[in-house]
Amino acid sequence: MSREVRDEIRKTGYIFLKSHRPDESVVELAKSWGKPMVLWEDGLVQALVPRTEAAPNSYSGIYGLGHFPFHSDLAHWLTPPRYLLLRCVTGYADIPTLLVDGRDLIDAITLDILARAIFKPRRPRDGSVSLLRLCESIEDSVRIRWDPVFLKPASRIGAVADLHIREWLSTCKPTSLSLTQPHDTLLIDNWRMLHARSPILPGRENRKIQRIYLENLH
Repeated sequence: MSREVRDEIRKTGYIFLKSHRPDESVVELAKSWGKPMVLWEDGLVQALVPRTEAAPNSYSGIYGLGHFPFHSDLAHWLTPPRYLLLRCVTGYADIPTLLVDGRDLIDAITLDILARAIFKPRRPRDGSVSLLRLCESIEDSVRIRWDPVFLKPASRIGAVADLHIREWLSTCKPTSLSLTQPHDTLLIDNWRMLHARSPILPGRENRKIQRIYLENLH
């Protein structure tokens, strides 16, 4: 199965599996596919639940139950996690996860502009500020990063790219996938795809998605 997952990820940038391997935990599933990453003290698995109040430096703190904009996870880190695994605990068909292929973004804005666009994190990390390229060649692939909140332009071409990306994302047609049933699973190439969360509708506040980051796939 790992080879099929890897091939599909390489082809489309993600794989969506309905009610996948219900007898396994999300940790067991993640370990069978690749190398999980522990990025915070709260452990390997994060429980994503809607919040009306949260830390001001988080998406929940900024947008609450509203729409989360398109982004790649931890884009303000020097090396963002490669893969993002989402697994449904409690889901709803009318709260889809939206996906946009970064390759389409590159085609629209041009690789030349994105590769020269310099950004910086909104706030220092570990006491320093790193200058980051929106698009970089990494081994045999291209890594794209984007976050309209936690990344800010740090060059003239960065400001140009920022404007063009925002305009393109406002008119593009994303792929819509709903984590609806328990064990519905979505694995995303975080170096290629941008994702967004639809607004949380009234009565859907108990939505719960488990998240694990993966460093690589087997």
